[in-house]
Amino acid sequence: MVRARKMDGRFNGDAGRFLIGALAAATALGLLVLPAEASEKGKLHPLAGEASKIAEDASYSDDPLQMVVSLANQRVDVYRGTTLIESSRISSGKSGYSTPTGIFSILEKRRRHYSNLYDDAPMPYMQRLTWSGVALHQGYVPNYPASHGCVRMPHDFARRLFGMTERGTHVLVMREGAVPQEIVHGSLLQPFVAEATVASLDADTIESDPALRGAIESDAVEPPALPEKTVQYSDKPLRILITRTSERARIRDMQRILYQLGYAPGPVDGVLGRKTRAAIMTFQEGEDLPVTGVASDLVLKRLYSAAGEEGPANGRVYVRQKFREIYSAPVHLKAPDEAIGTHIFTALGFAGGAREVRWMGMSADERSSISPIEALDRVEWPEKVRAHIEERLTPGSSLIVTDRGFQRHSGLGTDFIVTTR
Repeated sequence: MVRARKMDGRFNGDAGRFLIGALAAATALGLLVLPAEASEKGKLHPLAGEASKIAEDASYSDDPLQMVVSLANQRVDVYRGTTLIESSRISSGKSGYSTPTGIFSILEKRRRHYSNLYDDAPMPYMQRLTWSGVALHQGYVPNYPASHGCVRMPHDFARRLFGMTERGTHVLVMREGAVPQEIVHGSLLQPFVAEATVASLDADTIESDPALRGAIESDAVEPPALPEKTVQYSDKPLRILITRTSERARIRDMQRILYQLGYAPGPVDGVLGRKTRAAIMTFQEGEDLPVTGVASDLVLKRLYSAAGEEGPANGRVYVRQKFREIYSAPVHLKAPDEAIGTHIFTALGFAGGAREVRWMGMSADERSSISPIEALDRVEWPEKVRAHIEERLTPGSSLIVTDRGFQRHSGLGTDFIVTTR
């Protein structure tokens, strides 16, 4: 038996060449079995057999791309519609730097990027999820959470993924993970061509009128809430979010109606100021109600009735496109005080002029027992609001239904970001 003898840190030439040749032959014949841990390291988990063929076909589909990151499994799955097309190991935030969970979108992409928080550390193929520093990027993946909050990916996978995604692609970060499923429900929007154009107030009209100017002023607490904003038509996906009505949105909508009825409530800004209280009192006098200046449920019901509108609503829908809010309107939620969870529904690909679109959906909040179908059961669309959005529905549009806040990370230059932890 020939042994390779180590001499001065090197193998003896002839014996070393023999050993290398033997190892190569064994590997080629499949006789050499590596330990499981070693063989898994760096592996991108390609799909095999029939699954690989399905994934290849799906990669050419018009269905939207969506990613699901599982922190427990340290894994990211990439879906085209409901078909899994890629999967890889990841390394998420270590103890003290946990990666936040929830629904995110890719806000920015940079092939070359350096951290402005951690000593200019290189972060190739960076895809930003929040403006506060969370991103997907290439990095060291040691089979356990090791980052400062970002999601690290192996080089080859990070490079391929960078070429597949675009700004606005949804990324779900969860503890365990989820699989998108096709969902059919009456509350999911369907494309249609309206017979008549819905009336709207344009920005020039609002700007020229002091009473309405507050409706287009920036608001760090809550987005503008005019229910009939002018919409710029685009083929980019809509980002739609339904949640409970906040007190500020409730007051703002009341101010809008008071103005329409000629009661001069002051700026439509969601603040119950002196002019708004005076307008409420004038309305109460005309309706033979106690003159208190308080926006009680009875006052609001009378006010909406006088304007010929449904309401007051306990829910609100917000619509963004290309990272800008374009529309906001009231909706009704059944049992508004009960938990509803956080769920995302995405319209699959459809051709222009189509009257029907398929949707997929999944829950993003694993601590909630409410299913996606149960959440949709709670949504009631006003006919006018639904028609307004359906007229502009585009492939890849998404709908989030949630009882969580979305303001913290959903400022300028973002889609709706809803964190669940």
